[in-house]
Amino acid sequence: MEAARYEAPENVEAAVALLAGEAGAKVLSGGTDLLVQMRLRGDCPPVFVDVKRIPRLRAVHLDANGLRVGAAVPAAELYANADIRRLWPGLAEATDLIGSSQIQGRATWSGNLCNASPAADVVPALIVCNARVVLAGPKGERRVPVAGFTTAPGRTIIEPGELVVELEVPTPAPHAADAYLRLIPRTEMDIAVVGSAVQLTLDEAGVVSSARVALGAVAATVLQAPEVAEALVGTRLEDDALVRAANAASAAARPIDDRRGTVAYRKKVVGVLTRRAARIAYDRARERA
Repeated sequence: MEAARYEAPENVEAAVALLAGEAGAKVLSGGTDLLVQMRLRGDCPPVFVDVKRIPRLRAVHLDANGLRVGAAVPAAELYANADIRRLWPGLAEATDLIGSSQIQGRATWSGNLCNASPAADVVPALIVCNARVVLAGPKGERRVPVAGFTTAPGRTIIEPGELVVELEVPTPAPHAADAYLRLIPRTEMDIAVVGSAVQLTLDEAGVVSSARVALGAVAATVLQAPEVAEALVGTRLEDDALVRAANAASAAARPIDDRRGTVAYRKKVVGVLTRRAARIAYDRARERA
């Protein structure tokens, strides 16, 4: 493996200049995916651009509009944040499922997103929370929904010279809450066979007024499921509504057969997890003033 240059810019503009100035330059934040991929491929980028010294990328800011999380903030710090666990419990649950405790000390939301795995844990949770990605590049900054960020396994909308700066998560409405569940073969440090994230908003009578559902590991990218959300809206999550939602999730799934699960198994499990996640989100929303 050839030697690479290491750069540690202290502002976004300098990082963009480095990434735009050398083809193949890679952002180094947590490195938990990048270093593994390098080892598997046996190659090395010409430049590592370490973004951990950029204050904006290390900041966490919460106000009345919502949450802004810098792209280099580690998962462990986010899960330890009591406000995040209170306002976005499902997103916190997904954060706590990224690898092991040691991995969480380095891994980031932006890395989990940019790795573009269909089985990423944080991505479904971010999607149902209506999160956006802030990108900076040679043409300036742009904001895009997390739901449209990944285009295929391992592929995203990031253009040459761009990097993720922040993720923005709007404050949930009153009587709204989220939940995330996944199935894995082992108890920890495994990739999701299926994942399901649900966010529900209730009216004063406890009826679901809006819903968002995202399914992981059952399609080429994390799958938004409006038909599942439609089955939940207008209900108090009675048994028949949950059955309709589970069936809709199974029907929406487009999984593959692989060593971790068959198509039939994943379709069955995604319905079960969606039903359970919806119930958890509903109970949480009822408790929230």
